[in-house]
Parts: sequence; structure tokens; C-alpha cells
Amino acid sequence: IEGLADSKVLSAARREQLAIEIRCRVLAFAICVVEADEIDRLNILGATLAGMSRAVAALAIRPALALIDGNRVPKDLPCRGQAIVRGDASEAAISAASILAKTERDHIMCALDLIHPGYGFHKHKGYPTAEHFESLRRLGPCPQHRRSFAPVRTCLAD
Repeated sequence: IEGLADSKVLSAARREQLAIEIRCRVLAFAICVVEADEIDRLNILGATLAGMSRAVAALAIRPALALIDGNRVPKDLPCRGQAIVRGDASEAAISAASILAKTERDHIMCALDLIHPGYGFHKHKGYPTAEHFESLRRLGPCPQHRRSFAPVRTCLAD
């Protein structure tokens, strides 16, 4: 697919275009959402690895190999795995997965903005921006905020 790259270097509009093309052309894909309470329980790395394993297990076609962006392969991956540092910038399959994950997360954050107005989720998409920190100070955390995230802990302690 022409234009695949690390999702972080693509504009939102380009990611959306590519996500449509990816969904139409891949043999299979699965997206796993890991909720805030599980991230708090496992830590961000543990939750990421668990989500990867669940997403691979949910594929309609069982892969022989899963390419993993990073330096760790989940222990319970249902197939062989290979970690590739900065793989989202160098491997087409990882770039495509990164784009699907980022566009799905952006859609979730826009939906959360309707449920929890005032946090600006539709703009900052949950990333730690000055606006996000200000809304946390003003409104306190909502149920989707990770309690293990230092700025949220600070709000809860006040």
C-alpha cells in the first residue's frame, strides 16, 4: 500500500485514508482495546503486550509469524513473534497495524468526548498536553483516566 509509514508522522486525514485502504486490502485484522483499569493493574507495558496477544488470537486467519513493534514479544502470543525496534517505520505490516490502531483510538477518543465533555478528548486524543492537564485539574479524572498515570494520581490526592 503506497504511503504506509509510522502513524505518528502521518496527518490524521492521511491516516484515515490509509485505514480505509488497509481494511479493504488485508487478509485479516483485529483490534483489541485495553481498558484503563487493566492498564492500571498490569502497567502500560504489560497491558500493551496482553493487548497484542489478544489481537493476534482474534485474527480470522492464524499467522505463522507476528511482527511486533518494539523490543519485546508477548510470552503468550499464539504464534511465533519477532520484535523489531521502530518497526512501525520500517515494516509495512507494522505500519498498517499502527495506522489501524491509531485511527481506532482517535475514534474512541472522539466518542469519549461526547460522553465526557470538557476534557477536549476530540482534540488531544488523550495525549498529555497542557490542555489535557488543565482539564484534569479543573474537572478531575473521568472513569477512562488511568489512575496509575502520575497527573491523575496528583488530582486524586488533592
